[in-house]
Order: sequence, then structure tokens, then C-alpha cells
Amino acid sequence: MQRRHKTRSTAFQTATSNEGSSTSTDDEDSQINFHLGNPRRSSYMWLTLFVVITYCCSAIYRYQFENMPVPLTAEQAGKRGFSEIEALKHVKALTELGPHPVASEALDSALQYVLAVCQTIKKTAHWEVDVEVDFFHAKSGANRLDSGLFMGRTLVYSDLKHVVVRISPKYVSEAREQSILVSSHIDTVFSTEGAGDCSSCIAVMMELARGISQWAHGLKKAIIFLFNTGEEEGLSGAHSFITQHPWSKTVHMAIDLEAMGIGGKSGIFQAGPHPWAIERFASVAKYPSGQTIAQDLFSSGAIKSATDFQVYKEVAGLSGLDFAYVDNTAVYHTKNDKLALLKKGSLQHLGENMLAFLLHIAASPQFPRSNTTEAEEEISQNNAIYFDILGTYMVVYHQKFANILHNSVIMQSLLIWTTSLLMGGFPAVASLALSCLSVLLMWVFGLGFSFLAAFFLSLISWSPVPYVSTPWLVVGLFAAPAFLGSLTGQHLGYLLLQKYLLGAQSRRKQLSRAIQVEIVKVEAERWLYKAGSFQWLILLILGSYYKIGSSYLALVWLISPAFAYGFFEATLTPARLPKPLKLATLLLGLAAPVLISAGTFIQLAGIVIGSMVRLDRNPGGTPEWLGNFVIAGFIAALLSLTLVYLLAYVHISGFIYCINILQSAFMSYVLKANHPRKYDAVSVSLAVYYGAVHHLLKTKDTASCNVNAHSHLYSSMFLLIFECKTQHILSYVMLVTLYICFGDIFQVVHVVDATGNFAEGKQNISYVSLFSTTPGKLMKEVEQIQEGFVCGRDKEVDFVTFSVKYGCWTYNDTEGGWSESEIPKLHVDSDAKGDQRATRVSIDTKGSVRWVLAINTEEIEDFKFTDTENSEELIRAGKKGGVDGWHIIQFSGGKNSPTLFDLDLHWRRTCSTQTSKDVFDGVRKEQRPLLKLRTDVDKTTDITERILMKLPRWCSLFGKSTSPRTFAFFRDLPVNF
Repeated sequence: MQRRHKTRSTAFQTATSNEGSSTSTDDEDSQINFHLGNPRRSSYMWLTLFVVITYCCSAIYRYQFENMPVPLTAEQAGKRGFSEIEALKHVKALTELGPHPVASEALDSALQYVLAVCQTIKKTAHWEVDVEVDFFHAKSGANRLDSGLFMGRTLVYSDLKHVVVRISPKYVSEAREQSILVSSHIDTVFSTEGAGDCSSCIAVMMELARGISQWAHGLKKAIIFLFNTGEEEGLSGAHSFITQHPWSKTVHMAIDLEAMGIGGKSGIFQAGPHPWAIERFASVAKYPSGQTIAQDLFSSGAIKSATDFQVYKEVAGLSGLDFAYVDNTAVYHTKNDKLALLKKGSLQHLGENMLAFLLHIAASPQFPRSNTTEAEEEISQNNAIYFDILGTYMVVYHQKFANILHNSVIMQSLLIWTTSLLMGGFPAVASLALSCLSVLLMWVFGLGFSFLAAFFLSLISWSPVPYVSTPWLVVGLFAAPAFLGSLTGQHLGYLLLQKYLLGAQSRRKQLSRAIQVEIVKVEAERWLYKAGSFQWLILLILGSYYKIGSSYLALVWLISPAFAYGFFEATLTPARLPKPLKLATLLLGLAAPVLISAGTFIQLAGIVIGSMVRLDRNPGGTPEWLGNFVIAGFIAALLSLTLVYLLAYVHISGFIYCINILQSAFMSYVLKANHPRKYDAVSVSLAVYYGAVHHLLKTKDTASCNVNAHSHLYSSMFLLIFECKTQHILSYVMLVTLYICFGDIFQVVHVVDATGNFAEGKQNISYVSLFSTTPGKLMKEVEQIQEGFVCGRDKEVDFVTFSVKYGCWTYNDTEGGWSESEIPKLHVDSDAKGDQRATRVSIDTKGSVRWVLAINTEEIEDFKFTDTENSEELIRAGKKGGVDGWHIIQFSGGKNSPTLFDLDLHWRRTCSTQTSKDVFDGVRKEQRPLLKLRTDVDKTTDITERILMKLPRWCSLFGKSTSPRTFAFFRDLPVNF
């Protein structure tokens, strides 16, 4: 210890003795190298480091999400194994039927196919296994959910058919009283054959049932496979089974298989409320896959979707797991959901995981307690936090443990920071404040540059979302400017911090000016690194306070870099001069965070990008640039979060200049690929822009930099424009590829509008409405269709469940293909006025078995809904919610569903036909109707058939439970009828 102290003192004295001496630049450099080490880093070394880190992130993603198991044949899998090759035969058979929505002939054929396969499984089952097959015909019912996509609606169904299979050990009678439910849906939306959503799930279930039928003689519980219909129309199949089927009373756990894309690894995106299922899955799954961050996003409503698992959890009070495929999410519910896009190994991955899991829990002697018996606080404390590492190991722990762990780390971190600031005094506090300012500037500039690129992209690109079919384009379009912005912002903070520290160092007269300058650089670098740790500490505090499961990411990004810094860099010796951060600190600090989160972040970015085709839920209701801004903000936020440590290393290296030139060239190349005609002017603008940034970052300081600043501006412009010209041909090739592959989702609806025609004296209006939930104008599509379309915001179309604020419409050739007798009827049978006004309205949907009815809750307090044909009360009077002043009844059923109904309305006691919502600047708006009705018909008229044939290749019809089919009728009932 004495010898080490002597060495440090000698170094300090040597530095002191150099004060005031007149030495050459070479002598100063040698002194700096002796005392501080070489603070400069090789540009080539940092270029290599960036390439290696980028490659590692890509490799982690590929291994975690694209590394699929080898598909097995029936011979390789054996009687008790899972064979993807056999399952694919089922997918092929179901997709060859074409789209098979509820009430279609194709769905009946699909049901018969599944029933035949299940009967074969029953015949070939092990002799000690009992396989029961039930072709269940559900009665009419109504489902009202408290949260999610269908909140404020009542989902009514009728004439649904399901195939239900129960597999249990023949000689263990009590096994039937404790069942595990595995569920998925056979039906598709009208626009797709549904290879991913969800023929792949049905195929996996049938192959699982075959394999388990050879194992079940050793089980203690039964396994029920529910092949339901009606999921796409509002989760009706799951609700009808839970409320009507006798086997549902024995179910203690529910597992739902879903798809929000096609293929890839099927991961868990919902688990619980009880953690027992996810814990067992993590212990036995061969290829575990699942992320709490997906569950947080789904439950927050950021992902606008719903699955049968919501019914099992809310209505039946069950715990369990919800799986989903998410690859190629842009093809979800479109014609491109085809077998050809189903990645090899996808079914094998899900099948082997599920087979091991089901056999394990079915052999377990216990089930968890039903969550309905637990207090809400206890359920919250038992919530599972889970994530997989490279798809080979899954980490699972409870929220209660997370609270203890997070609070412990937070308290220790705050203690360390407090002690450090007290020891350092005011200079330490000021340095922390300025380093945090650099992080804030990094966020502001990163988001700002990325938003600026998104704004310009909407002006120069031929499509508002050109990156959907080629997601890597976001690297050049948004990641490059976000990176430059983050680097620029942090560098500005670095300069401010450097200026402050230089003033503080100037008081140390014993050091030469050159050494003071280099000490300041090194100290500023260290403060920027520690500011990154402070950023993640703040996020961990917020996540822990709101009990966000994804807070484990903040924990990892805080602990690992802080540990590396403490291990390699921390010192309690004030006399020791600081040295540049070691490369080992960076590599050790980022190893664990990158390993755990890189693949997840990339996968999440892919999902968000694919979802942009469905961004505009009310077409035309959001600005065209919003989709770009969402992606730009998401990418910029990810970079600002994850690069905060890495960027701290760049400011004292020559690599900062290389980064600027490379990023400029890459973004320009991508922009050119999107719009070569406008690119020449844009390239020059970008050259000047990035040259200015280059000039800003190439700041001259007191120690070095004798290069003329103007030369950097001109050189960056020259390199950028030269790169643009050399890539000209390749850019055009890329543009053609994008033009062919890019996808927009559309709806083409022939509308017969009978609104405002209650007395049937007004002529009905017939037209075709063309609109898209993908942001952007439709002029290119209309030019190719050539059917007399006019586009704009002049004609807002109310489809009851949503509104088309921007679209295209044509009246050409729309009078044929339908008749007046198909128009639905709303008839007031009675109207009793008094203290409590009551009105009965009869509804005739004229053969339509898929319709939506909106009831004005500003006028109506309660209502009752009855099936007139069967005298069955479908919706009882009672408390009902609404959204935006409407309660929506959404009906879907089979071909034999009723079409005549009675609606008993109970008016509010103090009705006002003019509310605050109806008045704007003293002018009364058009009065809202009392009822709005839309009926959908499975029909394609001549005009819609021509339009569908003329739709460009990049367009796909899109279907969902709230959207109409290709033909729809409108009807309404005014308040003052």
C-alpha cells in the first residue's frame, strides 16, 4: 500500500513540476499520455466496435426469434410425438376452403373436416384413454365485457357450432372433474383464408390431440380441446362454450392459441392472473418464448385487439396462458395470410412446447386456487413477471419479489448517489445536473431529428408507410437521424459540462493547461456514462411505483453497467488523476442488457411497424404523417434509452466524424429508394444539413483540432452526393421491389343508405365507398381502378362502429345487384309518454345475420332486447355502459339465426334534445338519431367485383368484427320520430 501511494504521489508531483514550463506540443502530449493514458481512441477501432455490437444485436434477434426447430415427419415424431408435417396437412386442407367466416358454407365444410379428424383420433386412441367428441350447437347468447376492445358493447350471437374433444384416462373417473382447456377458432374474417389466423392453431391442436390420445392413460386430469367459431365476430365462441356447455364447469385452466400475423415463434403475451401456469411452462417447455413487455402493451390498450382469453379470464374467472404468432403482422386479416408465408418450424415450435406443457400439468396432482377467491391485492402481488433468454431459458418471478428487489436496488442506488454528491460537494451536484441535461438534450434532439425525417418523408415519399413490407428501411429513415440527433444532443451537453469542468479545473494551478483540458474531457466522459445509469434509475423508480412488469429491463440496464463501472473504474483516491473509460467497462456493462433485450426490442419494433397498416381506425381521422411519427418516436426512444452508455465513449474519439458521414450517406440512400425523382434536390439539402451537423460536432477546443471547419462541411457534402450518384441504379431496383411488395389494407363496400328515410318517402342513396385504415391518400389506387371515384373529406360515412372521415366514393353502376326488399326495417310499435317514457321498436334485418345497432345513451337510459321469433330475451334491462354516447349491439350468427327482434327503450326522465355536445359557437349541430343500424350482407355486386379485380397488387381487403362486408345497408330512427 505504501509503494502504491508513493507512485501516485510521484505522478502528482511530476504533473505539478510541469506548471509554467515552456514545452513543445510533443512534450505536452507525452505528459498527457504518461499521466492520463491516451484519451484518444482509434476511429477504426470504434467503427469495428459499432459493427460488432450491431451484428451481435442482429444475431441475438435471429437466434431468439428466427431459430426454428426442424419439422418432424410422422415417423420421426412417433405415435406420441408432434409432427409439423402432419399438422401442415390440416392447414392446407383448411386454407383450400378459402375464407370461412361465420354463416358461410366454407365454415360448415371446415367444421366437418375438423370433426372427421377428431373422430379418427377417437378411433386410434390408446385403449386406456377415453376420447369424447361433441359437435356442440350453441344457443343464442349475449356477452358484455368490462374492458378492452369491446367495452361499451353487447356482443350477441346465435346458431354457432363448435367441435369439442375431451381426452381423459379411462379408469380415473375423477379426472373429468378437473380439466384443462385448450382453445382456438376455426372461423376467419371474410377477406382471408387464414393460414396463420388461425388454421395453424387448429392444426396444432389436432396434432396435439392425436399425440395426447396415446399418452393420457397416465394423466390425472382431462384435457379439453375446443375448436370454436365466432371468435372473429366478438369472442362469441368462447363465451357460448363457457356459459352453455356442461364440460365448462370442470375447467380449471384455459390456454388460448392465437395469431396476430403468420408463423414464427408462438410466444406468451398474456399469463395469469395466477402464476402457476407460466411457472410450469417455463420449467418444461423445450423452446420457451414469452415477454412481459408484450403483456404490458396488450393490457394497456396500445395493441387494439382481443382474444378468447379475455372471456376465459373475465367471464369464467380462469387463469392460464395466451399464445400468439406475430411474424409478418402486416398480413394479419388480409389475403396475404397464406400457407406459403408460414415459416418452417413454426408449428413444430408451438407443438413441442404445448405437448410437454400439457402432459406435465395434466399429470400434476394439484391445480392453483381459482383467482375469484383471492383478494385483488393478493392477485396483484402474485402477478408473474417473465421473459425468455435467447428462446432457451425462461425467467419467472412474482411481483412481490420484484417489489423487494427493485426497492432494494433503488435504495442502494440513491444511497450511493447521495454519498457521492455529499463527498463531491457543489461541483459534483453541478456536474450531475449538466450530465442529466445532456441526456435530456439527447432525447430532445433524437426525437426531434427523427420527427423531422418523418415529416419530410410524408412530403417526398410515394407512400406514407413505405417501410411496412421492408422493415429494415426504418434504420435509414428514422434510426439514422435519431442516432445523429442523440449524438448531437449529448455532445452539446458534453460541451457545456466540459466548459464547467474546465472552469473548476483552472483553480488547480499545479497542473498545466494541456493536462487540465484532457482531465476535463475524461471527467465529462465519466459523468455522461453515470448519467445513463441515472436515467435508468429514474425509469426503474417509475416502473416500480406503477408496478409495471417490464421494469425488469430498467433493472438490467441499471445494474450491469453500474457494476462494470464500479469494478473497473471507481476509486476513492482523490489524488489519482482520472483516465479514459476502459473498453472492458463498456463490453461488460452492455453484455447482459444486450443479451436480454436486443432481440425483444427488434421483435417489438417489427410488430409496431407491421401494425401501421391498421393505424387509422376511423379512416381519415388521423393525420397522414402520424404513422411515421409513431415509428420515428418509437425508434428514437429505443435508441435514446439503449445508446446512452455507448455514446458517452464517442466524444473524445475521432469516430464522431465517421459516424456523421456514414449515417448521412445511409439515410440519403434509403430516402432515394423511396422517391428518386425528388431525390436530387433532397440529397443536396441533406448534404448541407448533415454537413452542418458535422461542423457542429467537429468543435475546435483549446488542446487540438487545427483543421479548417469549412473543409468538413464541403467534404461531407461531396461524399454524400458522390455516394448518391453511385447508388442510383440500385435505388431504382429497390423502389420497384417496394412498389410490388408494399401493402395497404382497404375496404370496398357497396352501401345503400336509407338514413333519414324513416317514413319511407325519401329515395335511398346507393354508392360504393372505398377507404383504408392505412394512413395516406388513395389517388394512385383510384387512378388504376378508374370507376369514377371522387376522394376527399366532403362525404363522411358513418358505419356505426366507426366513421370514414376521408375516403373515395362513386355512384357509377350502383343501382343494380340489390332490391328494396333487402333494406332493413325500424318500426315504432308503441310509444308510451309520461313520467317514464317507454318505446317499443321492432327490427327486421331482412335476412342479414351480421349487423350492428347503436343506441343513443344521451336519450335512452336503459333497454331490453328480445328475439321475436323465439320469444327469447337476449339482453335484459339493467345497467349498461356506452362509449361516446352510444351503446352498440353487435350481432353475428349462423345461417339459421333470427332476423326479427323487439327493442324496448326506456327514456331518461329529463331528456334534452339539445346537449352541450350539440352546440358549437352557439350554432346547433344536426341532431343525433335515436338508433343507427347497419346490416351486412354476404354479397358482391357487379361494381364491387370489378373494383376488387382492379385493386392494385399492393392492396388487400381487411376484415375485422367491427368492419362491414362488401355490401351494407344503413338505417336510422330519429329522436323526434
